[in-house]
Amino acid sequence: MHLQTVIGVIPWIGVVGMVIALVTYLYVKTLPGGNKKMMEIAEAIHRGAMVFLKREYQIIAIFIVGMFIVLVKFLTFWTGVAFLAGASCSMLAGYFGMNASTHSSNRTCQGAIDGGTPRALSIAFRGGSVMGISVASLGVIGLGIFFYFTKAPIIINGFAMGASSIALFARVGGGIYTKSADIGADLVGKVEAGIPEDDPRNPGVIADNVGDNVGDTAGMGADLFESYVGSVVATIAIGATLVNPVRWMSLPVILITVGLISSIIGVLSISILKRISPQSALRYATYVSAALFVIGSFFVTRILLGRIDEFWAILSGLIAGILIGLESEYFTSGPPIKTIARSSQFGAANNIITGLSIGFASTILPIITICIAIFLAYHFGGLYGIAISAVGMLSTIGIVMSTDSYGPIADNAGGIAEMSGAGENIREITDRLDALGNTTAAIGKGFAIGSAALTALALFSAYQRTVGLKAIDLTRSSTVIGLLIGSAMPFIIAFLTLGAVGKIANRMVEEIRRQFREIKGLLEGKAKADSERCVDIVTRGALKQMVLPGLIAVAVPLGIGFFLGAETLGGFLAGATACGVLVGIMMVNGGASWDNAKKWIEEGNLGGKGSDAHKAAVVGDTVGDPFKDTTGPSMNILIKLMSVVSLVFAPLIMGIK
Repeated sequence: MHLQTVIGVIPWIGVVGMVIALVTYLYVKTLPGGNKKMMEIAEAIHRGAMVFLKREYQIIAIFIVGMFIVLVKFLTFWTGVAFLAGASCSMLAGYFGMNASTHSSNRTCQGAIDGGTPRALSIAFRGGSVMGISVASLGVIGLGIFFYFTKAPIIINGFAMGASSIALFARVGGGIYTKSADIGADLVGKVEAGIPEDDPRNPGVIADNVGDNVGDTAGMGADLFESYVGSVVATIAIGATLVNPVRWMSLPVILITVGLISSIIGVLSISILKRISPQSALRYATYVSAALFVIGSFFVTRILLGRIDEFWAILSGLIAGILIGLESEYFTSGPPIKTIARSSQFGAANNIITGLSIGFASTILPIITICIAIFLAYHFGGLYGIAISAVGMLSTIGIVMSTDSYGPIADNAGGIAEMSGAGENIREITDRLDALGNTTAAIGKGFAIGSAALTALALFSAYQRTVGLKAIDLTRSSTVIGLLIGSAMPFIIAFLTLGAVGKIANRMVEEIRRQFREIKGLLEGKAKADSERCVDIVTRGALKQMVLPGLIAVAVPLGIGFFLGAETLGGFLAGATACGVLVGIMMVNGGASWDNAKKWIEEGNLGGKGSDAHKAAVVGDTVGDPFKDTTGPSMNILIKLMSVVSLVFAPLIMGIK
């Protein structure tokens, strides 16, 4: 078959993927939604999530229109169109995933009542797969269309910038929302009032459950969609500089199509695998997709390039992604969490100190893994090999995102079980699924930061090729200035995002205390909490606080490039990437370790719930929450967004230099 014909078929395969996602969503909606109380709670969560998403997209739309005008004026009209398409695909993926997630949680709870753990697992995973397949399919459709009609990196780069811009706003806004709500609900409900988690008397519970969706579903989806698109765009940009460029440029687009098909088969395999343990089922489904992708990528590379050197680069990226996930799982679910838990016996300060040390230690193995992957990829394919290894890591994003989106659904199912009075045995089932969801989320976040490192390096390599940089000279003062400012960027974003969580959590605490104080009979369960007021507080606060980090991430690299030149911007990107990866891994793994240390104590260890060790662990978990769900994940997007902005505006920077 002629190569152009193959490329023409690719967007249609993406359309088929979207149809499968839609059919899955409609199937989940036909399942029993539980009793009236469960349906009411689920509807409140759905309504809160969609209100947040609508307001968020209205704010982002202003930025999108402004950036579209800039791109059309200073670059090309079609670059602006590609930017709009990338932003739209990212927003659509968030919208589809959020709808599926909020409609699946009560059905998962009812599934636990009707068919126990296997039934609940199946429903939660199917709900999560809507997001996973949508992300992969929309990427294949968008990239496939622009590549088929243009094959021009300057245009396709715009698609990546659109995806990146939405990702930062979605991840930061969603992360601030979810942790502000979580911390506010926990501090007043569990710590001060002494009522259980997800107790319907707590006004912040609905906002907390909404937050699970806006942060870990829409936010994570936008994050991985950005990496997915960025890795392909970087590979296309580097491939365009090689001899016989069309084949080199076509390879990443064909690979993500193979990855989509592999992911769909992996998602379908859960129907068979669910008969074993839930953790094994999710892991084996991922392995099924990975194995199919390896086989497919071998033949695609051999047929398209006439050799298999680049296949080994692809394989190194895929294996690195799996290893980083397993390394994250060790630090967030293995012996280190017991070390943190035992330190809690000596107070909150010891818990925090030990958690920080575990977080720092958790960076070592992933960095070594990334370095080995980069070495092998460069050995087999040079700069192109590094870029294609990032594609290899992300090609099975459909299944990775499905297992990650499963987590918030299981968490919400537990909340609905508690609030609707479904019974202890049902809560035990949802808690087991939720614990597994925490593990899959930690693996997903580890995978996200690993993929961000490779993608950012690939984008940086594409930038280097575009502006014609041979090397970065660290004996030049301007380059060192760029390096140091770039290294400071993750700390600036950390300051803004952590501070935002603290501010809005304080408002939540005040509101929940007010309701407990002023609504007579609320704590006795005789009156209804005003949950919508809490949802409104965190929605307004999160959306207001997300704007500045997003603008800084776009404006600073452009300022460096235009005023100090292409080489200084290269130093800036190097510093931001190295520092951002380390800060991201440390915060994500450290935060998840604090969380699971608390959960291990709650299982009955070291005195269980209510013990002094548990109280100290709750404090540690409260510190770790914004680490793992707000600031840590925002580092992934920060380093990629700054790289892709630099790549898109490289032609202008070259002209001004």
